[in-house]
This record gives sequence, C-alpha cells and structure tokens, in this order.
Amino acid sequence: MLRQFFSRAPELKSPREIALMCEAGKLVAQALKICREMCKPGLKTIEIDRAVDELYRKHDATPLFKGYPGPKVPFPASTCISFNEQVVHGIPGSRVIREGDLVKIDTACKLNGWCADRAITVAVGEVRPEWRRLLKVAEDVLEIARVELGRCRWWTEVAERMQKFVEQNGFRMVEQYVGHGIGRTMHENPQVPNFVNKEVRKANFRLEEGLALAVEPMVNMGRADTETLRDHWTVVTRDGLPSVHVEHTFALIQGQVVVVTADPEPAPNPLPA
Repeated sequence: MLRQFFSRAPELKSPREIALMCEAGKLVAQALKICREMCKPGLKTIEIDRAVDELYRKHDATPLFKGYPGPKVPFPASTCISFNEQVVHGIPGSRVIREGDLVKIDTACKLNGWCADRAITVAVGEVRPEWRRLLKVAEDVLEIARVELGRCRWWTEVAERMQKFVEQNGFRMVEQYVGHGIGRTMHENPQVPNFVNKEVRKANFRLEEGLALAVEPMVNMGRADTETLRDHWTVVTRDGLPSVHVEHTFALIQGQVVVVTADPEPAPNPLPA
C-alpha cells in the first residue's frame, strides 16, 4: 500500500480469529501455487488471473484486489502481475511471459469474513545471475522479518535489520510503498514499512500478541525511486532496473510467529511395505 504514516493502535486478533485468517491464507497459498505452475513462457498474464478468479469463486471467497479503488480507476483484476522493472500493481492482460522474466504475482482474498495477502516472484527459466541474486536477497529478507518478529519488541528493530541486509547486498528497499495490518479488511492499522527513518520511528508500534501483519519487502536492483504508469496502477522503477516483490501475512500468537499464508506442507512419504 502507498505509505502515509500515522500512529494508530494495531487491531489485535484472538487465536480463533487468526485460525480463521489461516483458512484464507491456505486459499491464497493455493492460488499462488497455481500461478507458479502456470508461469511459463508463452502464457498471457490474463490466463493466470482467470485461474485465480475461478479458484476464489469455487470456494466462495472474495478477491480483494478486484474493484479496489484507485486515484483514477478501480483495479480490474484478482491478481497484480508485474514484470522485471515493474515493482507492484501490474494489471493482467495480453502481455506474454518470456524466458528470463522476473514475474511478480500478488493476490489476496477474504474467506468467511477474514483476509490474507501474499506475493511471490517467479524467475522464468534462465534468468540473469544478478537478477536471480536480487530474488534470493528479497526472499531472505522476508525470512529475516519472520525470524525477527519473534525476537524483537518493536517493529523498527525488524525493519532496521531488513533494510541493513538489503543494502549490505548492494540493493535498495522501495520506500514509497509499505506493508499493512490485516484482518477483517485487507488494509488495517498499522502501516508496516521495510525501512527506518525519522517518520517511521514516530509511527513505531510494539510487537504484541494478536498482531497480524502483511509484510512485503520490495527490493530494487538500482535506486529506490519509483513512478506510476499512465494506467494509473503499474508502479515501475524510475531507473528501469529490475525489482522483486515478496510478501507473507504473519501473526503473533501464543509466543509464536504464524505464517498465515504458508505453503501447505508436503504429505509424508509412505513407509515401505
């Protein structure tokens, strides 16, 4: 979400409510599994979006992006699909996926009154080594967020570690867009930046039981600056270099960090006869 920092109390959830969010999270994870499997050279992005739309329809879930109000026009799809230098909010359509693309896929749904939100980046086939390293750093920084959520007392401690890791690897964290609280609606308090400055410190929040956050680092190969295209949605890097976006919904409950949008664990191998 577009950043607009203010200090407001997070909306905390009970264990039962987080369990309901996890049901929505399972569906989002299933949608992105389908997206990853479909993300092959020659496929149009609208085909991926239609598959996600159909999955949500089958489960009586509401796609949270479709119809989301924007500055000029509502978002028209159930997924955001962004390529290479596109950071976030790409609109699915007739563009064809090609070998070597970095494809960012973001989706969210509401199921039985509760929301979950997640994003992945798919490296299509043979991707340039430096682009693949960019993806690895972004995925590692999301894992840092998960681990540090269970160790730290304040969000800025987590964000500081995330930013430091990205910059030590020679990349930059996008600062115009941030994560968010999530629960009965997709965007709740607080805003969740992946970096730290004076503004962020003033809007800091405590990491406490019942907190549910969509944490979504956007990591640029070059400068942090972004701009929005004439479709009023697609955000691109200003220098034209690639960006990676990854996201999970996390919750703090009973002293643990729960990955609400986790991939389902594979079934155990059967024992030999």
